[in-house]
Amino acid sequence: MEGVGGDGSSAAAAALNQRRHEASKLFQYYLDKSTPHALYRWIGTAILVFVFALRIFYAQGFYIIAYGLGIYILNLLIGFLSPLVDPELEPSDGPTLPTKGSDEFKPFIRRLPEFKFWYAITKAFCVAFFMTFFSAFDVPVFWPILLCYWIVLFVLTMKRQIMHMIKYRYIPFSIGKQKYSGKKASASPSSSRAD
Repeated sequence: MEGVGGDGSSAAAAALNQRRHEASKLFQYYLDKSTPHALYRWIGTAILVFVFALRIFYAQGFYIIAYGLGIYILNLLIGFLSPLVDPELEPSDGPTLPTKGSDEFKPFIRRLPEFKFWYAITKAFCVAFFMTFFSAFDVPVFWPILLCYWIVLFVLTMKRQIMHMIKYRYIPFSIGKQKYSGKKASASPSSSRAD
């Protein structure tokens, strides 16, 4: 008799695992399809942030969740703005940040790539939004103190990060492909080409 009941529960567990695997593959498929659409991904996350802010505003609570979320996002931002290989911590034989103007151009490689940064932020806002539906997480705090503390923490952290950027001469953002200007063209009309 025990064998019959055991087979039924193992078959149900196998079916559940199969459905979970299929759902995971489907989720990964759509996540992969969204990779090249950075603008639309960030617009969707901005809408989620707005809905979360409305939830916090109308609930007049859950400030500790918002504070924890802010600290987590600050941590992600540091990873996003930092180079993969920090020249201050570990000298490497591979590509490093240029320290002189005559050094060869090496592209900036982030410690936390943009897609993983977006995914972590979006996931964090989803979890925080879900947590706002449970009163156990609504710890009574004086929110202006938390906000002031977070602002001070943000300013000090960004100051340190900006000083690191200045010291090692890197910019974590690129506006586009850099173009070599070469020698300046003369102003004479004879040197201009007709298109």
